[in-house]
Amino acid sequence: MTLQSAAGRIPAEPTTERGFSARQYLVCLKGILIREGLRFLNQRERFVSSLVRPLLWLFVFAAGFRQVLGVSMMPPYKTYVLYEVYITPGLCGMILLFGGMQSSLSMVYDREMGNMRTLLVSPFPRWFLLVSKLLAGVTVSIMQVYAFLAVAWFWGVNPPWIGYLLILPALFLSGMMLCSLGMLLSSMIKQLENFAGIMNFVIFPMYFASPALYPLWRIEESSPLLHKICLANPFTYAVELIRFALYGQIDWGSLMIVVAFTVLFLGGAILAYDPSNGFLGRKQDTGGNA
Repeated sequence: MTLQSAAGRIPAEPTTERGFSARQYLVCLKGILIREGLRFLNQRERFVSSLVRPLLWLFVFAAGFRQVLGVSMMPPYKTYVLYEVYITPGLCGMILLFGGMQSSLSMVYDREMGNMRTLLVSPFPRWFLLVSKLLAGVTVSIMQVYAFLAVAWFWGVNPPWIGYLLILPALFLSGMMLCSLGMLLSSMIKQLENFAGIMNFVIFPMYFASPALYPLWRIEESSPLLHKICLANPFTYAVELIRFALYGQIDWGSLMIVVAFTVLFLGGAILAYDPSNGFLGRKQDTGGNA
């Protein structure tokens, strides 16, 4: 009884911690954005390589395939278009796809070097840290896309001026979806060398099994099975969303599918990076390198 009465007089410790203010969240987000931006500026070869791939398709392959792969009149185009005009939205998606995977590759590297562990043990919610990392990666990829569009304009790819503004939300949503997919994959890989190999098995099938290089109706004519695979490919809807937005239109079907896949991949990545029930937690329990 004495112990109970004494325990009753001891003030109970607070069970909830004081939350962070909006300014503190913004400071954290700003720090992550600046870190990713400085990394991008210090890796100039990363910027060059991100432009070489789509420009190679635009300057070399498009010139060779122009007479072979004619594109008929189809939405959102109001007239017949050249092949280089058709593949430009797909090349924008290529930049986002490679950018998302490279951003996730840096997460695997940071995890091996210990930088990612330092970030994840901060008092901020883990979901906020992961989303901030995603926003930083998407921002860098969007800058690369606009640099590519600026070069493509001199090559005769001249969409309406309003399209350069309307494409921004499409790039953001598509980039979030692809970066979330990369983050989900990075949570399953514990070594940098393994992730580099996984990237090739994800990037190239997603890119080639999509309308990035040829219309879906042409794929359906040649291979109904490949057409079904393209319809199951989330990258297909990212390309179509970018294509319609570049010409001042909204593909509502692609928009809803991209949003759905973004929520799915992002939710999976947040759960996977949760040490209590995610892949990282299971690897740590079994003695693996997180």
